[in-house]
Order: sequence, then structure tokens, then C-alpha cells
Amino acid sequence: MTADGGFSRLLSAEDQALVAAAAEAVRARYRYGRHSVGAALRGTSGRVFVAVNLDATVGRAAICAEAVALGEAVMAGETVVVVVAVRHPRPDEPGEPAVVSPCGLCRELLLDYAPEAEVLVPGRGRTGLRDLLPSPYRR
Repeated sequence: MTADGGFSRLLSAEDQALVAAAAEAVRARYRYGRHSVGAALRGTSGRVFVAVNLDATVGRAAICAEAVALGEAVMAGETVVVVVAVRHPRPDEPGEPAVVSPCGLCRELLLDYAPEAEVLVPGRGRTGLRDLLPSPYRR
């Protein structure tokens, strides 16, 4: 990820490794129209959980990469501390995979399971999840 506009300077070596893990996940599984986003979550133990999004013919059935990785972390008994998502460009787009901010649904889901987590956000570096979703939905 070379053309990141200086974003990598905002990240620790550990967070840069998280970005690399998410990018590698999507590179390894990239399939146009199916797997274009990778996510990596680091738990309190230091373990990293990576996943790709699961796109579907019926859009509502699609699952974001962050949700898949979160499910793996939950199953392992982890508490998530840092999250990153990386989007791979379409084959007709120039460039490398880039860090993207989690969508609103992922923000809500992550807040339910990891309210104290931080998210890697382009141009900002590490940002508290609560800062990205100051007024979450509550039942």
C-alpha cells in the first residue's frame, strides 16, 4: 500500500501489520463481484483474525468482512481491540488495496461486541469506534 497519502505514518508497526493482513486476505481470495473487502481484527491476546466479505446474488444476504472476522474472534473467546478493513480495487481500477472505514452496519455490530475497540480510519489513524458512531441504535 504505497499510495496511501501518508496514512501509514499514522500507524504503529503493529497496526501496519494488521493492514497488511487484511490486504493479503483480500488479495488471496479476491474474486470480482464476490470478495473485494478484507478485514483484520486484533484481539487482546494479540491474535489476528482475518476474513473477506461474502457477497451474494441477493444483496441483503451479503456479509461484510468485519462481521465474518468478528464471528471468528467471538468463537475464539477474544475481546477485539483494533479493527481494519481493506477494499481491493476492481480489475479495471488502477491502484492497490486501500484502507476503508467500516460501513454503518459494521459500526453498529462492532459496537455491540467490542464497544471499546479502535478502528483504523484513512487520514485519521486509530479512532475509537464510539467516535465513529456517537448515537448508536439501542433497543
